[in-house]
Amino acid sequence: MKKVLLVLFLAVLLVADVHSQNSPKKKKRVRGEKKKEPVTPAPTEAASQPEDVFQIMGRDDEADTARAELEARLRVLEQQEAQEMNELDEFTDNYGPDPCADKKCGPGRECNPGEKGRAKCVCMKACPEEEDFRRRVCSNYNETWISDCELYRTRCLCDEGSSECINPMNKHLHIDYYGECREMPQCSEQEMSDFPRRMRDWLFNVMRELADRRELSPHYLQMEREAENSPTEGHRSSVAAVWKWCDLDGHPHDRVVSRHELFPIRAPLMALEHCIAPFLDGCDVDNDHRITLKEWGTCLEIPADELQDKCDDVRNGVENNGNEEGDEEV
Repeated sequence: MKKVLLVLFLAVLLVADVHSQNSPKKKKRVRGEKKKEPVTPAPTEAASQPEDVFQIMGRDDEADTARAELEARLRVLEQQEAQEMNELDEFTDNYGPDPCADKKCGPGRECNPGEKGRAKCVCMKACPEEEDFRRRVCSNYNETWISDCELYRTRCLCDEGSSECINPMNKHLHIDYYGECREMPQCSEQEMSDFPRRMRDWLFNVMRELADRRELSPHYLQMEREAENSPTEGHRSSVAAVWKWCDLDGHPHDRVVSRHELFPIRAPLMALEHCIAPFLDGCDVDNDHRITLKEWGTCLEIPADELQDKCDDVRNGVENNGNEEGDEEV
């Protein structure tokens, strides 16, 4: 359509130019220039004779010729545009819509259309160049990476067994905290003994803040209200602890929280709360890189009889709500 409008615009200019060439031009007057007396040219024999009908017809023929040429060009452009549309329709019929349009890949990965339109997530070929030092991250091996993309891409390459994997141990690579690696101060015995209480209070305050900002799903909001109206501080803490544990247990929902799944609370807090790392490490009592709900409660000093696994109730409720409304996510 843009091409058609451009051709029509050129047609108007060309026809106007044909007529303007046969029209008398008025000379512009420059400011400050002396006005000259008009000189009356001597009449010539040609000027004194009126134009005959053949001269007038000649000018009309020039305009008709120009118009015909433009119409021919317009038809060619229309044919080219129709051909391009046919090729696009043929491509869509053969390959369908973009298979990566709705495909979501994890960090360090990108979508590859694959053969026959079967999209799959593969390790990124390269990460965007990063010059901002604030984007640097520190890994669990105490190594500074230029960006989180580079760290996740490296982990992906090792996880997939790529020849580009330098160290097989990098398949367990994850972000420890944001910023360059630095020496963290040691937590005192008093700080560690008081940390479970502070952590319980922090979890409840975060849940309440998300509820006030309306960023909790309906069933998580129901848990927040239960905590708000709890008759005892212990019950309030247990509800907040179960909420966060269910929230951290991502895909797959296997009733345990892995070291990778602890990232949302570990990485952002490390720069502000250096005791978070040894605290979370201590939660994994058997050192199997997974934290059960019982271990989570023990770590937060919550009695086992006050912990109720409500993750299935929450997820089923959210899924049912999502089927009805289509706009809720866990």
